[in-house]
Amino acid sequence: AEAAELRERLRSVKHVVLVLSGKGGVGKSTFSALLAQGLAADEAKQVALLDIDICGPSIPKMMGLEGEQVHQSGSGWSPVYVEENLGVMSVGFLLSSPDDAVIWRGPKKNGLIKQFLRDVDWGEIDYLIVDTPPGTSDEHLSIVQYLSATRIDGAVIITTPQEVSLQDVRKEINFCHKVKLPIIGVVENMSGFVCPKCKNESQIFPPTTGGAEKMCQNLNVSLLGKVPLDPQIGRSCDKGQSFLSEAPDSPAASSYRNIIHRIQEYCDQHHFHEEKII
Repeated sequence: AEAAELRERLRSVKHVVLVLSGKGGVGKSTFSALLAQGLAADEAKQVALLDIDICGPSIPKMMGLEGEQVHQSGSGWSPVYVEENLGVMSVGFLLSSPDDAVIWRGPKKNGLIKQFLRDVDWGEIDYLIVDTPPGTSDEHLSIVQYLSATRIDGAVIITTPQEVSLQDVRKEINFCHKVKLPIIGVVENMSGFVCPKCKNESQIFPPTTGGAEKMCQNLNVSLLGKVPLDPQIGRSCDKGQSFLSEAPDSPAASSYRNIIHRIQEYCDQHHFHEEKII
């Protein structure tokens, strides 16, 4: 009955993309926010961003929605809208202060994730982007289990070039294989820094073992792209503005747009393949 209820609620969601990372601090929430904003740039598309990072909800800040509250309606919780075609849901909207700590055990976190999927009135959606916490445990198992009632297009895995980050990404890829979650590809964040004055490129996080490119070759996974470090990305996130609009001509924005385009292509092919099977 529970699966049927979730299936009914999510029946009008066309594409579901999970954003994963093995390690914290690699830019996963930043990527989730930019992916949602990039997809919503097409006004014909309805996009939803679900933040299930229960203990560290940074999406409200990045989307410029700090201090907003969730409203209850007859059809369930209403998401908070950035634009008419971009809705957001996060535990951050349920806290009385952004500094409040969420001190919950697993079952309560899982219950909230289920509530987000079952009780939020998302409406007709083209893309549901799910920002997850780091790791491969409770929240990840829950979201994959609950979304099995619908279909997940796949996961985008975020890493940085150094081996310490890649070690955890290999675990994340292994997790995806074990729970039969398709992998759309890997994004290498913080991939080099070009000095704005002297134009020299520095490797802030040296790819000592070949970076994401070598890892993807070894594991037969797609590399969606590399995004260089850009201080403007951090500034835009802190101000709750879209980096893609603030610095549209920067190399990082160009990388993000290419990656978003590849994710769209993958989702379209996945949808077309499923329709053929049906």
